[in-house]
Amino acid sequence: MKIEHVGLFVRDLERTVEFYETFFEAKSSEKYHNPVTTFSSRFLTFPDGARLEVCTRDDLNKHHEQGYPLGYMHLAMSLGSKEKVDELSEKITVAGYKHLSGPRTTGDGYYESVVCDPEGNQIELTV
Repeated sequence: MKIEHVGLFVRDLERTVEFYETFFEAKSSEKYHNPVTTFSSRFLTFPDGARLEVCTRDDLNKHHEQGYPLGYMHLAMSLGSKEKVDELSEKITVAGYKHLSGPRTTGDGYYESVVCDPEGNQIELTV
């Protein structure tokens, strides 16, 4: 198991991307935008291969279980297969932790399920 990427919600997507490109040698992906949800993101890849997903949407708020806060959004864990995503999602849900969405394939091609840790921090389980 490994951390696949960390997500960060921001108000100004392009300014944030430019900051990480300028000061941390990040390389930016093409912008993904979903016009229905207003969600937009770019993946930043750092020289060592670590990735940060910088995201924004019109309805950002401060309560992370009921919306989309500024700051770190989720920790994504790459599990290796859709079956492992399904299995771990079920285990976490049965154990009584919050299950927010999925498993599903997102508009940008990720197979994911989103659950919460005991503090309510979002964890994206992905292939």
